[in-house]
Amino acid sequence: MAKRVTGLATPGELKREELMKVSNAFSRLAVLAAASLALAGTAQAEQIVVSNYGVSANGMPFAVAMEKGFFKEEGADVTGILSSAGGGTTLRNMLAGDAPYAEVNPNAIIAAIQQGADIKIISDNVLTVAEFIWAVKPDSPIQSVKDLKGKKIAFTNPRSTSQGLAALVLQAGGLKTEDAELVKTGGFGEGVAALDTGLVDVAPIPEPLWSKFKDKYRPIAKASDLLPPIANVLGAAAGSAAEKKGDFIKAVIRARRRAVEFMAQNPDEAGDIIAKVYNLEPEVARSAVKNLVDSRTNGIEYWGTGQIHLDGLEKSVEVQKMIGALSGDVDLKAIIDTQFLPDDIKELK
Repeated sequence: MAKRVTGLATPGELKREELMKVSNAFSRLAVLAAASLALAGTAQAEQIVVSNYGVSANGMPFAVAMEKGFFKEEGADVTGILSSAGGGTTLRNMLAGDAPYAEVNPNAIIAAIQQGADIKIISDNVLTVAEFIWAVKPDSPIQSVKDLKGKKIAFTNPRSTSQGLAALVLQAGGLKTEDAELVKTGGFGEGVAALDTGLVDVAPIPEPLWSKFKDKYRPIAKASDLLPPIANVLGAAAGSAAEKKGDFIKAVIRARRRAVEFMAQNPDEAGDIIAKVYNLEPEVARSAVKNLVDSRTNGIEYWGTGQIHLDGLEKSVEVQKMIGALSGDVDLKAIIDTQFLPDDIKELK
């Protein structure tokens, strides 16, 4: 019979100790696995929805945020950015796909809310309409907006932003809407084609199209010179998203804000990033970014931090009512939710 030495374990005791160690290790792994699953549940990958992403200037900061890794650094695992051609479609995609965040024009958000949708305005992303230039052929007799009486002015579609802005441009020239003929073209590219063929005398050419065609046409009006700040696109979220996806939404807003700051400090690099996403020539994208980061409308920048400018929102509602896209009373403060904004930009301006 083997004699037990005091202080040393027997072979049986050693086996039990090893089993206990293995068992404890599995327990620790199980705890870690459960914790990992819990974390994965709170930081799950999501898509966001941005109107006209890859086409219009409004969504450019999201391309930069994605490429520079700002979303992940801020804690939002954005797996993709869905684009859609109109505000209504964007909101439907957001609600149908359970996307936590959408960038969309004010008219679509307010109209949806008036129809009972559970949506809130959560950020003010593009504060002006400075991307709009109204242009003519180089040999046109039109020199300024005062020469637009009796002329044909292109706009995209009824109740669109371009229709409302055409009316404001006429007003800026001391004219009434009925003093000119507004011609629906169906899109901005189609408007340029209509200008080429003489179907219209003037066409709105927004960035980045303007940077592409600026050597071919002559500008007669710039929105940044003629029009006041008008809320252009906003951030929106479903009211139910606040509890489940609030951290993700906050991270998206922070990442976009960083992208806007990066674009101002590095317009050429930002332009090169955008050129790839928007399928543009690098010099076109660089020109568009530089034009817009340098733009000021009554001192207001084009791409905002997210802070909500109430005057611009009110002006947007006024324009949409003017063209019949909105009706009735709109209590903006009742449909704004600033809980997702960083503390330093929560206050309404």
